[in-house]
Amino acid sequence: MMAALERVIEEKVRPPLQAHQGDIELIGVTPEGFAQIRLTGACSTCPGAQQTVSELIESAIKDACPEIKGVIPVFQVSEELINMALQLLRKA
Repeated sequence: MMAALERVIEEKVRPPLQAHQGDIELIGVTPEGFAQIRLTGACSTCPGAQQTVSELIESAIKDACPEIKGVIPVFQVSEELINMALQLLRKA
């Protein structure tokens, strides 16, 4: 199932997100059947992120993998963001 999820993310979800300087990371699938994802880049702080999750990401994933019950976005600070902050702090 993870391969199918990765494929739909790569083909249908990632291109529109990258067009807006964002991206997505598939974290895994819960035992209950929910895909866990993390939005990165510009998408991680976008005010429309929840709409993107429900209208683009969840619909694409559920169409390709009907056994997935939904998508759970995981909002936590990414390594990328921590490294960017450290670079800014070190320049100050």
